[in-house]
Amino acid sequence: MKARIIVAAAVALLVASCEVGPDYVRPPAPIPTQYKESKGWRLATPRLAGSGQPWWSVYNDPVLDGLIRQIDVTNQNVKQAEAAYRAALSLVAQAEAQLYPTGTVSGSAERTGPFAPSTVSTALATGRTSVGTANLFSLNGGASWTPDIWGKIRRTIASEQANAQVSAADLAAARLSAQASLATDYFTLRATDEQRRLLDAAVVAYTESLKITQNQYAAGNAALASVLQAKTQLEQTQAQAINTGVARAQLEHAIAVLVGRPPGDFSIRVAVMPSRVPVTPPGVPSALLERNPGIAAAERTMAAQNEQIGIAIAAYYPDITLTASLGVASTMVSNLFNASNAVWAIGSSVDETVFDAGLRAAMVEQARATYEEDIATYRQTVLAAFQSVEDQLAALRILAEQAVAEDATVRDAREAERLTLNQYIAGTVAYTSVIVAQTTALTNEITALTVLQNRLTASVALISALGGGWNIGELPAASEITNYQPRNGKLAPTPRRPWFERLFEW
Repeated sequence: MKARIIVAAAVALLVASCEVGPDYVRPPAPIPTQYKESKGWRLATPRLAGSGQPWWSVYNDPVLDGLIRQIDVTNQNVKQAEAAYRAALSLVAQAEAQLYPTGTVSGSAERTGPFAPSTVSTALATGRTSVGTANLFSLNGGASWTPDIWGKIRRTIASEQANAQVSAADLAAARLSAQASLATDYFTLRATDEQRRLLDAAVVAYTESLKITQNQYAAGNAALASVLQAKTQLEQTQAQAINTGVARAQLEHAIAVLVGRPPGDFSIRVAVMPSRVPVTPPGVPSALLERNPGIAAAERTMAAQNEQIGIAIAAYYPDITLTASLGVASTMVSNLFNASNAVWAIGSSVDETVFDAGLRAAMVEQARATYEEDIATYRQTVLAAFQSVEDQLAALRILAEQAVAEDATVRDAREAERLTLNQYIAGTVAYTSVIVAQTTALTNEITALTVLQNRLTASVALISALGGGWNIGELPAASEITNYQPRNGKLAPTPRRPWFERLFEW
């Protein structure tokens, strides 16, 4: 009868159970109606990044494509984020386990008897074969369960699920960051190769100028100072060309680390730098909240902390624990499972704190303050993301205008160099004019190259700020969070097995 009453009470408690604490509603974030820097500027794009193709495919560079595809497999930062995500999944499983009863089994076998020598001697003297020894065998099983009446466990599960989503977003952000860093280093390396090509071409041209000056000097039409000026200019340019090797080597080493390779075993061949700068249209500003993994992580952090408020409030309410045990004991193994040797017990207990000197109130206040801190972090993350997009849009717009002006400057400087050299050969200008014209032409060529490099890296930064084609839909849903496991750095669904099938995985 008592057992029925306890079971009925447990069912009633479960039916009446509720979750205390606030339900999560995503706080509003400062979202502009349009991107300021994209207004009135039409972006020409061969194809959209994230439209079924990897975002870096817009650059149409097979070498870059091959390098970035290695990141998911070998980049250690991505592997670290992947391991953190798997650890977050295990915390969800640990929280889920608290919903179920805990069962224990114990057994014992004992043989007891006196240790006093006088007792043994007396027994032997009287002819008794027993000296008070006895056997005792027992087997006991027990179970305990704390019903989640106030929603503390359910909120813990929800919090850990949100934290797992944070880790999933962090994994996406780590992958995107590594990809963007590699693309930036790659284009900088290609710019270094192009700068070396310009300097080598200048060395060839300056060598020819030195020969002309030496011939002019031999014919008595030029001073020795002109020869020395031409030689100095040649040697200086040769030194600059050699110096580019330092930057190239460091960039190559950085790329090697990004793809998880020892720098000593890695190299990239010299190739032509891309001249086309593709740009991804920014789209509607509100879409950024769904495309940027950093924003998604900040939003899920808020959701996780909101559950912590409910967990802290639940501490004000009593914990009810139901217990049950069944055991058998006998002096003989053969009689161990006889009904007469069985002992059972069913019970319950209530645990309520009546005085804690304000501890629970302080914990609730801490949880609320942390939640408000996370709200501020979320909004700041949103603002920073919009700033990054606006910065790169402005950079691309202004650099495109600068590129047009710089290309015209390069054409004019090259023509001025050609005319000045002809005038020197004709004896109408001093050699210093040739040096000035050649230096101006080379400087403007390098500046134009730098503008192209900056445009390419700005396009990478814009695509990265826009999420690189990532979408919040790639995050595992909270209700299915334990169904997902990362494969090669990506989240893929796996069949879920019952908890009892995972008992012996260790």
